[in-house]
Amino acid sequence: MHQSDNDIRNRLLIARLPAMPQILIKLIEHLQADDAGMPELAALIAKDAGMTSKILAVANSSAYHRNGRAVGLEQSLVSLGTDMIKTLVISESVFQTFNSFPHSGSTDLRSFWKSSLTTAVIARDIAKHLEYPHVEEAYLAGLLHNVGRLALLATAPKEYAFNFTARDDEDLCAVEQRTLQITHAEAGAWLIERWNLDSFLADSVLYHHEPVSRLESAHPLIRIVRLAHVLANHADVEEAVAMGAGLCNLDDETLHAIVKHAARQVEKSADYLGIDLTGADDIVPPPAYMPPADPVQQRLSEEVRNMVLVQEMGQTFARQQGETGMLEAMTRSARILFDFSSCVILLENPTGQALVGVAAGEHQQRLAEFAIPLAKGGAIATSAQQRKLALLTRAGPSPLGIPEEQLFRILGTESLICLPLVAGQRCLGVLIGGAAAWQLPSYQKRERFLQAFGNQAASALETAMSERGHARRQIAHVAEEYREASRRVVHEVNNPLSIIKNYLSVLDSKLARREPVVGEMSILNEEIDRVGQLINGLADLQPTDSTLVTNVARVVDDVLRLFRATEFVPASVQILVRMQDEPAEIDGDADILKQILVNLIKNSVEALRDGGKIEIANRGHVNRERRLYLELVVSDNGPGMPSDVLANLFTPVRSDKEGKHHGLGLSIVHSLVKKLNGMITCRSGKTGTTFEILLPARGSSSQIASVQARAMDSV
Repeated sequence: MHQSDNDIRNRLLIARLPAMPQILIKLIEHLQADDAGMPELAALIAKDAGMTSKILAVANSSAYHRNGRAVGLEQSLVSLGTDMIKTLVISESVFQTFNSFPHSGSTDLRSFWKSSLTTAVIARDIAKHLEYPHVEEAYLAGLLHNVGRLALLATAPKEYAFNFTARDDEDLCAVEQRTLQITHAEAGAWLIERWNLDSFLADSVLYHHEPVSRLESAHPLIRIVRLAHVLANHADVEEAVAMGAGLCNLDDETLHAIVKHAARQVEKSADYLGIDLTGADDIVPPPAYMPPADPVQQRLSEEVRNMVLVQEMGQTFARQQGETGMLEAMTRSARILFDFSSCVILLENPTGQALVGVAAGEHQQRLAEFAIPLAKGGAIATSAQQRKLALLTRAGPSPLGIPEEQLFRILGTESLICLPLVAGQRCLGVLIGGAAAWQLPSYQKRERFLQAFGNQAASALETAMSERGHARRQIAHVAEEYREASRRVVHEVNNPLSIIKNYLSVLDSKLARREPVVGEMSILNEEIDRVGQLINGLADLQPTDSTLVTNVARVVDDVLRLFRATEFVPASVQILVRMQDEPAEIDGDADILKQILVNLIKNSVEALRDGGKIEIANRGHVNRERRLYLELVVSDNGPGMPSDVLANLFTPVRSDKEGKHHGLGLSIVHSLVKKLNGMITCRSGKTGTTFEILLPARGSSSQIASVQARAMDSV
């Protein structure tokens, strides 16, 4: 069997066989009548080979499970039910109305219909004379004996349009074999075999052109159809009629009566259906035509077809959602395009050291645990490394490795086609298809097509993997941001919690002495609220409210009161405050400034282990890059910072302090200053450390604008 033969068999499976329009019209009329019975529908459908073929195919498909397979048309109709029959008939009517089927115009189906129905009626009458028990089966066999011609016309209209009208003899079969690599007898039998009927119906179709000498001891149905075909199509060939009559032991008189009866039955059917047979037999069927072969044109057509198919596959892959869906689409497409009996995909693992199974489609459990090390050789590993198609058989020249033997067993096939999935210079994995051994030469001829498919699949897969990697990086980035924000919140929450803890101690001693605690309770409430605000800020992605106005001196007083009241600042550390008399207001949130000062003062206190001085000063307004800022300075006379700490000052650094969140304080200060639209710098040496903070002065934007306006007026 050639590959082109196999191709046309696959196309036959999805071919839509034409029905006579008059049959469809009558069927629709019957189906619209509520009292339409199955015997009436069966009698009408039995007049057309195309509709009969459709009904039997669907009724005997896997969708309609029964204990036995129905050969009779009426049985098949009963199993389908009226709704399904309506669907089949109406869909066929719509298909033929809105699609330019080859028979519309140049191809006249009337002669074919007359021949099929004549053969059916003759076959039924012969069966009665032979007392063959299945008369209805004989009728169907006669009706469908040439259904392969309809199927070839539907499948290959360009190649078969002329030969559909050709004389139906052995010469036609020879031409069909050379042009399509399948005869109409083989095509019809192959289709009927798909229905899994418990009958010799397919055999009678297959052998209806077989030499009479081979059929003398054949099954009665085969001999009945052979004779019926001769009487319907070659009644003028006396020798053929005589030999056919010998198959069934019928005399000339009986044959003549059978033929006359069939002619009357066909005329009555034509009148009932409104089919005008005038002129249907006027054109003498020509002999079959064998077109001259043009290998260059055939190769060009094949290349163009392959290119279109590959592009279509690429679009199909691109439409898939997710990597799993894409891999399943690839295996499905490969099975359809290359007639693989089964198909699996192995992908390179993240380290690039092995091919691992993809748990998608068939054999999920075993494939999920399957791997082929690339470094240890073997035919499949070599195919991936060399990026070359490999065709493997169980009895090949080289011994198979265990992984290859496992795949043969998993796929249950005679041969393996190993197709590398190559994107650019990288092999992402291999697609492995199972096939029969006789198909291997065709895969060698289609190597370029296979490689183009592999490249298209690899390109789509690479895009999907890249998108997946990008999505993972985004998720990791968001997770890291969340972890960082969480660490910052935990760090900041520790400050008010420490203050609350110390105030509770103060509160306890004051209550013991029965002293008033109104001030301490107020501070505790403020700090508890601040803890809540800090935690809520973890999920707060909104910018700070720039319309708030904060008095810097008041915030400094609040912070110092916190430290002093809780005895956090030891007696050996002195805090000096130098605030200017004029209002010291900035645009921004007081709570954020409070967090900044708490962190800076806390750091300074911890740096002055042997005592020292901390100074908080308001140095007034500064014009920086045409904007007005208030400069706030926090300094100490401690030992200063090491150079490596100073170099990475406002990023999280390792600290000598105990606890997992230490080292975050100054990075938090930097982000909080930025949140206030300010700037911060630091100087540090042996004489101490100074932080200079520039915060937007209240109304600085409008003030700068008015200054610029006055300057312009004076020019």
